[in-house]
Amino acid sequence: MTFRKMVGAVAAVAFVGIQGCASIVGESRYPVAVSSAPQGATFEITDKNGTVIHSGSTPSSVTLKSGKGYFTGQTYTLHFKKDGYPDKTIELDSSLSGWYWGNILIGGLVGMLIVDPLTGAMYKLPDSASADLGKPLADNGAKTLQVGVIDDLTAVQRERLVPVN
Repeated sequence: MTFRKMVGAVAAVAFVGIQGCASIVGESRYPVAVSSAPQGATFEITDKNGTVIHSGSTPSSVTLKSGKGYFTGQTYTLHFKKDGYPDKTIELDSSLSGWYWGNILIGGLVGMLIVDPLTGAMYKLPDSASADLGKPLADNGAKTLQVGVIDDLTAVQRERLVPVN
């Protein structure tokens, strides 16, 4: 083996050794399709700290970070609103990526304990988040107060009156 090939092989092994498997193969940011039934609801996404990350209307697609910090996955809260329907809130939680376990073979301890936990690549997010807003709220309609004069009532209506003290 020539010196140049040996240096190339050592560099390749070193590069793989300092990377985490999930960082190489997986992601730390994921596209999430946001939808609702019925469509056209507005939504707001907040992170664990309550910071608004994104707002829009359904259907939509957003890219979210899967990690919050060292060995901490991210959790998002989605608030849906649509006129005539009850508001709905759902939670979107990250889970451990299967690629994280690839560190046993490829990334080693550096990937498992440093790179993937720091980059958030050890976590993944679901492909979609959806809310069913349910049935439309009952139409309360505009209730108005009608004022009348006792002289406008019929004799039967006058008999049904109840005195109020």
